[in-house]
Amino acid sequence: MSQAIESPYRSHTCGQLRATDSGRPARLAGWVHRRRDLGHLIFLELRDRYGITQVIVDATEAPVAHAAASRVRNEFVLSVAGTVAARLAGTENVRLATGAIELRASEVEILSEAKTPPFYINEPDAPIDEALRLRYRYLDIRREPMLRRLLLRSRLVQAIREIHHEHGFVEIETPNLIRSTPEGARDFIVPSRLKPGTVYALPQSPQQLKQLLMVGGLDRYFQIARCFRDEDLRGDRQPEFTQLDLEMSFVDEAAVIGFVEELAIRVMAAVVPDRPLLEVPFPRLTFHEAIERFGSDKPDLRFGMELIDLAPELTDPTGAAVSGFRVFDEALADGGRVQAIVAPGMASASRSQIDELTELARGYGAKGLAWLAVEADGSIRSPIAKFLGAERAAAVVARTGAKSADLVLVVADRPAMAADVLGRLRSELGSRLGLADPDVFAYCWITQFPMYKWDQENRRWDATHNPFSGVRPEDLDLLTTTSGDLARRAPDDPAGQARALQYDLALNGWELGGGSIRINQRDLLARSFALQGQTADGMAEKFGAVLDAFEYGAPPHGGIAIGIDRWAALLADQTNIREVMAFPKTQSGSDLMLDAPSAPEPGQYAELGLRYVGPART
Repeated sequence: MSQAIESPYRSHTCGQLRATDSGRPARLAGWVHRRRDLGHLIFLELRDRYGITQVIVDATEAPVAHAAASRVRNEFVLSVAGTVAARLAGTENVRLATGAIELRASEVEILSEAKTPPFYINEPDAPIDEALRLRYRYLDIRREPMLRRLLLRSRLVQAIREIHHEHGFVEIETPNLIRSTPEGARDFIVPSRLKPGTVYALPQSPQQLKQLLMVGGLDRYFQIARCFRDEDLRGDRQPEFTQLDLEMSFVDEAAVIGFVEELAIRVMAAVVPDRPLLEVPFPRLTFHEAIERFGSDKPDLRFGMELIDLAPELTDPTGAAVSGFRVFDEALADGGRVQAIVAPGMASASRSQIDELTELARGYGAKGLAWLAVEADGSIRSPIAKFLGAERAAAVVARTGAKSADLVLVVADRPAMAADVLGRLRSELGSRLGLADPDVFAYCWITQFPMYKWDQENRRWDATHNPFSGVRPEDLDLLTTTSGDLARRAPDDPAGQARALQYDLALNGWELGGGSIRINQRDLLARSFALQGQTADGMAEKFGAVLDAFEYGAPPHGGIAIGIDRWAALLADQTNIREVMAFPKTQSGSDLMLDAPSAPEPGQYAELGLRYVGPART
């Protein structure tokens, strides 16, 4: 035991003592995990975050200690002194690291009493309403599953820090009270008392600040950054979250990807050493390839079920649609796609199961979902077979590679919609059918994202990642408009064909992080901002610090931001990031433990020059 932990309350932790300590005096401190009273013998299981040790209090050996132990109940906090003894042969507990010994108590001191908890802390698998867990989060953290996940998260952050320091990165904290900048979500704003009528914004990311650090010559920066976004919540979103934020100078895309990949591999070895990586080096897919094969820019590579283009079996040599099925033919004639995935072993799916999949597809935006089932004898059963004809239906099935007992699912729609719907169905079916090995981690890189996407309502080109991303050198000349005037933008502008120096890191079907090589030339950055609809005054207002800094010499630089909460959740086999956060908010953004958000104290609005004019609060 380190001197830093040893104190008057304990000499060892509850997970430290072993058979080799038999005969030695020891003092432990912790919570009562379980208690059994056999009259003159009282058995206590004493728990701290390091483990559990059994304590025996014998009325014959220690009557005063026994009297104190008689008052003890679960979750009381004790300090217990005694002698370490080997358990009798046959009574060892192999489930505990300390199961070969027990502490025979000579002294029991009650440090704090406890009410009966609102849920069982010593039953890790007991179902507990999440709202109750969040209301009493400090008790939930005592439970073994929650404690284990928080310790995993701590190891993750520790490994991240150690690896960055080994590589010469400087850890710098950036401020949380900054100016609002367009980051894709609503800002949380903080009114200023000293400057009435003005507000700070809490950062959605330290994007501009880390680039300014590169201009400042820091060369390699990182931080474990707290970020804030006022947006609707879901399982992988919280209003405040944590990300690994890093930036590097004098690097290209390959250098950043190379470092981050090494970081990820070493982090996995430090945090989950027994879990295998599917492929090293990580596969690299272009955005186009990922969408074409998997219908997603964050594909889960632990299973196949790739998208198949059916057009070659539905068109004649001139490219005309001749399938005989109006839905397919119209989609192809309008420039759409007819694509499919194969659900293995689902040919026997009931009508209600297929109807459910159809409703899922419609919920994703599709007009419908066609299907062809391959029976055990190789025959094809499908409501569209009568339109396709037996020969064409067989050709379609053959193209997909479907085998006996498989189900072919087909979507006909606009290219982006068809790919997205099938990509989401693929993810859903991969989970339902257990196609992904839950022990394996499959990382992959996605590169060459489109630089912009067209915003029809505002007649502008929005950045697909962040507004500072660089353009691939071969596409530099595309950063213009058909009219030649950056203020007169149109959906057929060359800018729509430009590809960015952007890259995402995906893990098991989740987007883990994203980054880019940044534009480091003022004129080029201003041109990109103009394509994004910014006027000269707007640029100066929103991005003035960066534009000014670039006039004083900005090195080539790039970086990435990786979600710590998502990373920890994936390593802990959780789908909801609340399960790896100590004090998360609910789906509605409430803190049930602290009862936040809450009404301000009387006078606080007046101090800020504000007045509440919204609907009555309930």
